[in-house]
Amino acid sequence: MATVRQVQVTFDCAEPERVARFWCEVLGYVVPPPPPGFADWDAFDRSLPPEHQGSAFACVDPTGAGPRLFFQRVPEGKTVKNRVHLDVRVGTGMVGAERLAALDAESARLVGLGATRVRRMTADQVNESCIVMQDVEGNEFCLD
Repeated sequence: MATVRQVQVTFDCAEPERVARFWCEVLGYVVPPPPPGFADWDAFDRSLPPEHQGSAFACVDPTGAGPRLFFQRVPEGKTVKNRVHLDVRVGTGMVGAERLAALDAESARLVGLGATRVRRMTADQVNESCIVMQDVEGNEFCLD
C-alpha cells in the first residue's frame, strides 16, 4: 500500500489568483516559481488558450511543512456552508485574556486583507474560543 506523503487543499472559486494571494498573506505562504521556460506566471497564463487563462493559481508554504493550496475557477458561485474548512492556529500556547487578544488582533489583520469576521464561538469562554471568518470569496475558516 502506498504511503501518502503530501496533501494539497483545493478551493473552488471565481478568481483563483485573488483568493490565492489572500491566503498567502494569511498563512505566510508564497507563490511557487512558474513552470520551466516561463519568466513569470503571467507569461505562462498568456500561453494558455483564452478559456483557460486565469483558471488556476497555487501557493505553497516556503518551509515545506504545510500543504500546497490550489485554487481553481469554477462557473458556479458558493451557495452553502463549506463541508471542509481551514483552522488557522493563532496564539498557540496562550491562555486567557492573552489568547483572546491574539485572536482579536489576527482577526483585525485579516479583515484588513478583505476577510469578514462572522462570529466568535466559545466552549469555555477563554481557552476554547475561535473566531469564524470568511475569506475574500466567502469561504469559511476559523481562527483558533
